[in-house]
Amino acid sequence: MEWRLENCLNLLASENFSSPTVREMLSTDLSNRYTAPEKFYMGTKYIDQIQTETEELAKQVFGAKYADVRPLSGHSTDMILLTALTKPGDKIMVVGRSFGGYPGISQEGYPKLYGLQVCEFPFDRKRFNIDIAQAPQAIERERPRLVIFGASLILFPHPVQALGETCRSVNAKVAFDGSHVLGLVAGKQFQDPLREGASVLIGSTHKSFFGPQGGIILADEYEDQLRSAVHPTIVDNAHWNRIAALYVALFEMKKFGRKYASQVVRNSKALAKALDEHGVNLIAKEHGFTQSHQTIVNIASEEEGVRLARKLEEANIIVDIGIRIGTSEETRRGMCEAEMGEIAELIARVWIGKEEPKKVRKDVRRLRQEFSSIRFC
Repeated sequence: MEWRLENCLNLLASENFSSPTVREMLSTDLSNRYTAPEKFYMGTKYIDQIQTETEELAKQVFGAKYADVRPLSGHSTDMILLTALTKPGDKIMVVGRSFGGYPGISQEGYPKLYGLQVCEFPFDRKRFNIDIAQAPQAIERERPRLVIFGASLILFPHPVQALGETCRSVNAKVAFDGSHVLGLVAGKQFQDPLREGASVLIGSTHKSFFGPQGGIILADEYEDQLRSAVHPTIVDNAHWNRIAALYVALFEMKKFGRKYASQVVRNSKALAKALDEHGVNLIAKEHGFTQSHQTIVNIASEEEGVRLARKLEEANIIVDIGIRIGTSEETRRGMCEAEMGEIAELIARVWIGKEEPKKVRKDVRRLRQEFSSIRFC
């Protein structure tokens, strides 16, 4: 724990750092308690109030008519979404895995178990986004029951509004998996799926959103179907300490979300520009690299990604083998554009300059220890 917290730069796009108050909620007596919608247990009136107030706050933050904070993860929100709005034999359209789509809703994930057919959006590799020219024809040809925007590798807003009319013309329901960009959506710095035509927004609460690990559902339609798919279908005990912690994170996001999210995006752009200047090959250079919390290295193969990620780990720089480089956690620690330039230099010393990671490690540790507090809370 000390190594990751005190000595490493955490650039994982799928992680963040929650505030001390959020962490305190996780260690309360709520971690040992149950409640249930059918009121099977006594002594739960305050636990039920926590859930109600957390959902009301979530509706305010995201401008949704319905919120459900019981899902245990982003993956379980995908399962709930598919269970609620499709039936076996239906077809869904998603971003393909080869373009950064989430594996859990690919043909190898939950759709295989549930009996769904998966088709993929046409994708523009250069823009690293759904191909808006070819997507309407694909939707009309495939006629999916459900269209899911969003992806694990996501640099730019997805064309929800632009493709909404086509989706409606084939009676397709529209959802957005915001697991990665949920904090940017809450901070009004990316896109607003529920205003752009999506009926449901789902996601993780611990990536660009800085809450505890968990999931959330936000919707303007289909409340009854979604609620019945949550309990008792997918979720039983919802981990009430996590929900109390999520309330705190939502409160922090309501108060500080715009400043936080705007700094995350500025940091991503600054990091991408600096990496490019050091000779690191990034995706979507011609389109400004990124508008999200991550930038993506253009690697030749998975083997190259593994090799680079391991070298960086030896230098105490933590990334995935994607290679996605995220700025959410270091932004939360107070780093700004100047520090992104330093981080880019540290990465380039290992990758471009072939410097021994142990020599870089001491400078990584120095930078980390300059930013030990938590902001936006």
